[in-house]
Amino acid sequence: MGNAKLIFRGTREYRRANFALFIAGFVTFSTLYDFQPLFPNLVSEFGITPTVASLSLSFATFALACTLPLSGTLSDALGRRPLMGLAVILTSLLTFATAYGESLSTLLALRLVQGIVLAGVPAVAMAYLSEEMEPRAVGSAMGLYIAGNAFGGMTGRILTAWLADFMPWRPAVGVIGMISLALGLLFLLLLPPSRNFERRSFNPGQLTTSLLSHLRNPGLFCLFLVAFTCMGGFVTLYNYVTFRLLGPGFGLSQTQVASIFLAYAFGAFGSSFMGSLVNRFGRSTILFASFSIMASGLILTMFSGLPAVVIGIVIFTIGFFGAHSVASAWVGFLATHYRAQASSLYLFSYYLGSSVSGTGGGFFYGLWGWNGVVLLILLLIGLAGIAGMRLMALTREAAPATPIAGQAECE
Repeated sequence: MGNAKLIFRGTREYRRANFALFIAGFVTFSTLYDFQPLFPNLVSEFGITPTVASLSLSFATFALACTLPLSGTLSDALGRRPLMGLAVILTSLLTFATAYGESLSTLLALRLVQGIVLAGVPAVAMAYLSEEMEPRAVGSAMGLYIAGNAFGGMTGRILTAWLADFMPWRPAVGVIGMISLALGLLFLLLLPPSRNFERRSFNPGQLTTSLLSHLRNPGLFCLFLVAFTCMGGFVTLYNYVTFRLLGPGFGLSQTQVASIFLAYAFGAFGSSFMGSLVNRFGRSTILFASFSIMASGLILTMFSGLPAVVIGIVIFTIGFFGAHSVASAWVGFLATHYRAQASSLYLFSYYLGSSVSGTGGGFFYGLWGWNGVVLLILLLIGLAGIAGMRLMALTREAAPATPIAGQAECE
């Protein structure tokens, strides 16, 4: 691949690609997480428990996780840009449909379909960046893409909750759908076409072979475990802190609780800032610093004062997005072939953690309250740390004597 085909930092195409993928991340995560602040509304309307209400998110993330490996192969056959464009438009339309699903079963079925559709963005966007950007621009571009994810997740949660204080929750979800549709059309106008994409025919057997080869790569397997544990802890915290802050001891309103999701703004900053430090300090150092930041913030949420809880959530969020930014970019460097499939496996683990821990955390919350949730998340961070130590040993063993193109940021 010639360097002339790559997108270089500072060019007009670089800015267009970054803005377009920022939009794609925004639409993906605003429509994926718009139901998270509405769990109390679902409990009230359908007469269900918080654990069952969490299925409105877990169904979507589980379907997304299971479809991600297939989406990478589909993008190899159909192209990165067409698949991402179709996904952002369809998820916007499905958001309208979920707003008017009359029964809980209909709502959960629509969320399941929405998760399948959303699989057309995350792994494909990561593969697009790895293919189209110059090597030294990938880290910063990945950070900006993840910042779009953070901003979309924040806006979807805050705007939905804020609107739900002034209108029924269904029209509030419909507003998210309208905004997402407009942004999806803008994405199609902005994203530069792929110039380094090599089309491959759809081959399920080849998909299985490539996925298994990535799973046998010990470095990638460690990154998949980091994704599972960190995302599981992150979603668990946000799933159940809403119930804690709405309940006795705090008694906040829906709008006040929604403002907690402003912590995502700090997460967006954290992903970009931590990504920029990788060249200076190395991936392993930044990854372990992110784990430590997550654990410190989590401990603060155990205090009874609202300021300590809010600061703890902000610190935890910065740590999480820092870890995700570093680990997701690391996948592209460790995968020597079929990068879309490697990215899809990383994100499969990421959203599987969200589904398993996000709903499983409800049992911990039911048994031991907030302390139970904290215990679960600390266990997950500990597992991430073990995976990180193994990863650090592996990458040091495999590190070349001098950096080569595409590995300038490796330890």
